[in-house]
Amino acid sequence: MSQGLAEREAGWSRPESFRRRLGGGPGAAGRARRELAALEAHLEGPVLDSLRLLVTELVTNAVRHARAPAVELAIVVGARRVHVEVANAGGAFGARPREDRDSGWGLVLIDRLSDDWGVADEPGQQRVWFELERV
Repeated sequence: MSQGLAEREAGWSRPESFRRRLGGGPGAAGRARRELAALEAHLEGPVLDSLRLLVTELVTNAVRHARAPAVELAIVVGARRVHVEVANAGGAFGARPREDRDSGWGLVLIDRLSDDWGVADEPGQQRVWFELERV
C-alpha cells in the first residue's frame, strides 16, 4: 500500500515536487496540465505523458462530478515513483472504475495506467491519488 501524502512532506523542498490550488470550472484541467510543465526537465517522457493524462482525468472528475469550486493538485517526485493527489472540497463523486458506459472512463484509465491508486473520503473533502513508477 502506498504511503499517504503526509508521509511524503519531506519531498516538498525538492524543486520537482509541488502543491497548487486551482480554481474549478471548465478550464481547471488545462490549468493543471500547464502546472505539469515544471516537471518536464525532471521526468521521463512516457511518465510525463501518463501523468498529464491522469491528472487531466482526476481534475475533470473533481470539477464535473463533485462540482468542486477548486481543487488542490499535489505532486511528489521521488527517485522511483511519482505520487499525485487531487483533492476537492466538493462532494464525493463515487470513485469507482466503470467500463459499462460510453463516457466516464477516467477512473478506468487511472486503474489501468497507474501502478497504485486510491480514494480517501474525509469530512468535507475527497482525495484521489495515484502513483506511477519511474523505473
